[in-house]
Formats: sequence, C-alpha cells, structure tokens
Amino acid sequence: MLDKIKPQTIGQERALNALSDSENEVVGLFGPTGTGKSLLSIAYGIDSTQKGKYKRFIIARPVVDVSSGRSLTPENLGEMYYKLAAAYLSDILGEFLERSEIEKMLREETIVVTDVNYLRGRTFDDSIIFLDDAQNVQPDSAAEILLRIGRNSKLVIAGDPVFQRAEGETDGATLLREALLGEEKAAVVDLGVKDIVRPGARRGIKLALELRMRKRKLSDVERYILDSFRVYAPDADIVTVVEFKSDKDSLGIKGDLPDALVFVKEGHLGRAVGRGGERIKNVENDTGLRLRLVEMTLDFKNWVRSLHPAGWISKHIVDADFAGPELLVTVRKSEFGSFVGHRGAYVRLMDRVFRRLLSIGVRAVEAEEER
Repeated sequence: MLDKIKPQTIGQERALNALSDSENEVVGLFGPTGTGKSLLSIAYGIDSTQKGKYKRFIIARPVVDVSSGRSLTPENLGEMYYKLAAAYLSDILGEFLERSEIEKMLREETIVVTDVNYLRGRTFDDSIIFLDDAQNVQPDSAAEILLRIGRNSKLVIAGDPVFQRAEGETDGATLLREALLGEEKAAVVDLGVKDIVRPGARRGIKLALELRMRKRKLSDVERYILDSFRVYAPDADIVTVVEFKSDKDSLGIKGDLPDALVFVKEGHLGRAVGRGGERIKNVENDTGLRLRLVEMTLDFKNWVRSLHPAGWISKHIVDADFAGPELLVTVRKSEFGSFVGHRGAYVRLMDRVFRRLLSIGVRAVEAEEER
C-alpha cells in the first residue's frame, strides 16, 4: 500500500518517516486539511496490518453534525454510521484501493471504524489505533485515549488545531499535541500551509481564514477606520482592521511601524490605496493614525513583515507557517535578535495582533545558517 504513495512535500516525508519508525509508540500529525494526514495514516495502518505487524487497524473518528456541532454516534445513526465509515475510507483511498477491497476488510474486521467512545475503558493489544479529526474530540476523552495503548500497539493521532477547531476553546488536537511534545517514544509532526497538496484545499483554507477575520468583533477605533475606508474607497473590499497603537506604546516600540493593519481582499490593494496613494492618505488624515495595508493571501511572511519596524528584516525571514496552534516564524540565526527585538518586544506585538485576528499565537525560532 505504501509503495503506491509518494510524499509530495518535506512535511509529508517527515510524517511517513515518523509513522514507519518502530520506536514511536505514538505519532501525532497536526496541520490543516489537505496535507495528507489521514491518507498517510490510513495507508500505513492498512499496510502494517496486511503485512501482519498488527492484527487489527482501528479507526476512531468523531462524526459531527455541521449544523449543530453535535457529535453523532452509532446509536444515533444506526446502520448509516457504518455506511459513512465505508464512504470515508473510499474517499481517502479511492485512487489506491478498490471499494470492494475496503468493504471486504471491514466485513472481516481487519479494519474497524468506530466511535471515539468505543475506546473508553479498553486496552488494545497487537493493534494500530488511528484517531482522526482529533480537534472534534472533547479534551477529557482525548487524554484518556493515550491510556488505551497495549502490547505491540501504536496510536496515531491526526487533527487540525488551527482551522477546524472552535475559537477560544481548548480542543482535543491541541491538548494531545501538547501532551506528546517531549514524550518518550512519541513523535509530533507539524504540517503547514506549504504541505497542502489536495486540489481546492488551499482555496478553502484561505476562505476559512477570511471568514474568521471578517466576523471578529471590532473595537470603536477599528470600526471608525473601516467606515472611513467605506467613504474614501467604497469599491475596496476591506476584510478587517486591527489596531494596536496602545500595545506598541506599552512595549516601547519605536521606528517605522503603523498604528493599525488593514487587510484587504486579494486584488483590491490598489483600490484601497488609490491613485498616488490619495485614498489611504485621506483615511489616515481622517483617523489620525498611521495605517498599513496587507493583501489577504496565504503569504504569512508578508503578514509578519507588516508588523516589524525594520523593513530590511524581511530578507532574513526563512519561513512563516503554522505549527500546531501557532504561527511559527523561522529567522536566520545571525539576525534573530534583531527580529525579536529588545526583550522580545516585536514578537510579543505580533503575538497579540495574531491572537486578535485569528486566535492563534506567534513563536519565532532560529534557522540553521546556510553553509
């Protein structure tokens, strides 16, 4: 099975290596939809079972009603639950395995697809257990799942702690990721936007981010800035405004840094700026604030650059992508101090702004110097 699947990104290669490493009793794969978490995990589970390494492949996956957010169980759905399970496997493995082969393994219970609650109070020996969509699992249930590993067994967890979790809540994916970090015989692999390979998923992620930013509650100052743009740039689609003048002052940040960021829909930057910059100048004169426009794309390095007072620092940002519930910014070691600022003031400001925008934090790490 695994011979048919080739990793398409560095993150996917790391995920496959972590799954295949016999030293890892628990493997956590965390990242947005479309990065191959479920495909790689299920392919590894089937391959390992077919080769006799494990006797059973148990897939525990919460089924959630998208309209109500309520978890549905086999008791709620009856036979439909298992039809959904077969369809779920067929959707993921469609180009690699015939539907008849999937149904055969389900009938023979080589593969068992079940509700998460089925794992409570049980210990599984000679099994590989896969918990998918862990962000939809209650934290107390998520913690108990770690206790279910028996002899010669492996637990694989996949979840999205950024895009598919409820805002402001500690979800199962975030809790399990934190528990596994640094744990003996456990591996955590974070997949980011750059690892998205499924067609359409990148567009969907961008739309999810945009919707989250549009529905955030604005302060009075942010609302005034938005209204001003509607007066002076009525044809510009403004996604949201985030103001941070008091944060900048409290952190003692000087230099070329605006008082607020204005996020505009992709393709609308010129409309918001105006010919010769007259539109944004009018808004700045009206509000008395320094503004900076950011185009709504998935180039997070550009988002980070807009929140740093040193324009030249951008060429030292190696990468900016999601790692678990945070935006991880990788900076060249030689300029790491300049990037984080005195007592980490610049990163602290980014962290505050991103928490208001998307309910996620920001962390900076050093990159290895190029030889």
